[in-house]
Parts: sequence; structure tokens; C-alpha cells
Amino acid sequence: MKIVVTGSKGFIGKNLCIMLREHGYKNIIEVDRETSQELLENYLRDADFVYHLAGINRPKDDEEFQFGNADLTSFIAEKLKQFNKKIPLVVSSSTQATLNNAYGQSKLKAEQSVEHYGISTGAAYYIYRFPNVFGKWCKPNYNSFVATFCYNTLNDLDITINDPLAPVTLVYIDDVCTNLISLLEGSSQSGYKSVSPEYPTTVGEVADLLRAFKASRDNLLTENVGTGFTRALYSTYLSYMSPDQFSYSIRSYGDERGVFSEMLKTKDAGQFSFFTAHPGITRGGHYHHSKNEKFLVLKGKALFKFEHIATGERYELYTDGSSPQIVETVPGWSHDITNIGDEEMIVMLWANEIFDRQAPDTFARPLS
Repeated sequence: MKIVVTGSKGFIGKNLCIMLREHGYKNIIEVDRETSQELLENYLRDADFVYHLAGINRPKDDEEFQFGNADLTSFIAEKLKQFNKKIPLVVSSSTQATLNNAYGQSKLKAEQSVEHYGISTGAAYYIYRFPNVFGKWCKPNYNSFVATFCYNTLNDLDITINDPLAPVTLVYIDDVCTNLISLLEGSSQSGYKSVSPEYPTTVGEVADLLRAFKASRDNLLTENVGTGFTRALYSTYLSYMSPDQFSYSIRSYGDERGVFSEMLKTKDAGQFSFFTAHPGITRGGHYHHSKNEKFLVLKGKALFKFEHIATGERYELYTDGSSPQIVETVPGWSHDITNIGDEEMIVMLWANEIFDRQAPDTFARPLS
């Protein structure tokens, strides 16, 4: 299958071409602004599927809208008809196609060319009126406020917000590309299409989340970045980092026993940290009423001791870094951990709640 992608160097086109190859499509013909009309015509003659993503949205004058949106789409549709092609044609339009401005009207004319092509030839056609698309590789200060906000937040530049409550509907680039690629299966009906999920939010909420992402390197508190809109926005935010922003330092607290560092805190799933212990050193010697901890010895040999604070029942277990084993603390049992090896011990620790100095739920009770 020969797949033509116009606008292949643009935001959506670049992501789509990469994901097409990931899905096993090898014969992808990329068309960009450097492609001559003659060469584009040759590509269309051999095409089996066309994604028309090229367009103009920041012209020097409004006449470019007509040429770059309406006329180019009409050219593609007419050439496919001229070649007696009945292949699927996808066009990237905009929600502004319903508005009475030069950009919106040029997109509406492009839609009409594609619709006429499909109806007159019987070919499949798909029209997407994309809302605000966000994701990696979208140019800041161009046509996506999300891209601009991400770039400015990372680089300590001001963000201009006229109305923080202004509503906005967003779709994520990965979802856009997944939806576009699904059309190659041939099971989708022609006509106007939409991308799911859509994320309704406000300009202010986007800015607040981005500020929280940036602050997390200092306070170590992460947002719920594993699902939904927050996941997508966090991924987008990270994509605007320059290589010298890929790492950051965390605080380390050391004494005669070793060092302790907190790595990550979550709002509702506890926190991660690690500590070290020199040979013969014991850490812990306390109990909790509710808090749970999970220990993983990454390096060294450890002796864990437990004592029930009400019955006095005792228990000991050994573990070491060569055989990964999670050791849990249990409410009501005092516990400690001793480095019984000859080298420094390194232990990873997760607690199900963030440490609260005002209510630490940690009570000293050394084990003999």
C-alpha cells in the first residue's frame, strides 16, 4: 500500500508518519512544502491512500489561505478523479470551518472539495474538524497555546492569559494518529469524523498543571500523571525539555549511619525514597498504627527484626540484593533493619502515605 501524507513535516504529519511505520506500513510517501506540484501529481497517480494534512494557518496575508487550504485540496481531489482513482482521502480541517473568517472559509472549501470527490467517485472520504491538538513536536508561539505554555514554563518565561476561565477543547496527538491509522482498516464510514477522547478544560487549568509539573522537581510531589488528560499534558510538557533539563538533583541527608533521600511523592499513593547503611548499622526501631512501608534491598545483606507491640511476639528474616524480595511493615509491629554484610547496603523504600511532621504515625520502640 502506497500512502501519501501531505504536510509530513508538520506537527500532525511528523507524528503520523512515525506511527504508521510502527504499525508496519513501509511505503509512506511524504509530501512537504519543498515537494513540487509535478511530483505531487506523480505521487497521487500511484497512491492507494491519501492523508491530506498540509495547510496554511499563519499566512503573511489572507490570500494564502485560499491557495494553501482551498486550492491545494481542490487540486488533490481533482487529480484523483482525473486518474480515475477511488482511493480514500482524509483531510485535516478545523472547528473554525463554521466561522465567517478567511481561514475558516478556506477550510470549509477544502472540506467541500473532499466531500464532492467522495460522492462523485464513490471513494471513501473522511473530514476531521480538529479542535486544539496538543502533543510533542508542536511549535511554540505558532498555533498551539499548549506548546507555548509548555515551552515558556520550562524556560521561566511569562505566560499571557487573558481569561483563565476561557473554555478550550483539546485532543492529544497520539489519539489523533491512532484514529487516523484506524481508517486504513477500511471499516469506517465516510463523512465527518472526530477524535476520542476529547478533553474539555480551561486555559487557566492547563497553566496551573504545567506550573505543578515544574514545581515537582523541588517539592517532589507528582500529579496523577498516569492516566487521562494529565498523562497526555505531562508527556507533552516533558517533550519540550532540552537535553540539559533531563536531570535534576534531590536532597540527601547523611549521618554516621549512611544517607537518606526522598525521590518522589504522590498525592494519594504515598512516596518513594532510598537509604544506605554502613556495615553493622541498624535503622528503624519504631512502629506505625496505620502506615505501611515496603522495603527492597538493592545491594547488601539485611536482617529484618519485628516485634508485636501488644503481645511481644518476635520474628526475623534475612534478605539481600542478589535475590530481590519485598519486605513489608505491618501496623502494630515494631521493626528495624540491620546491615549484616561487609559492604554498604542500599535499600529502596515505598510508604503508602507522605510523611507528615505534624502527625507522623511513627513511634520509637527499639528492638533488643
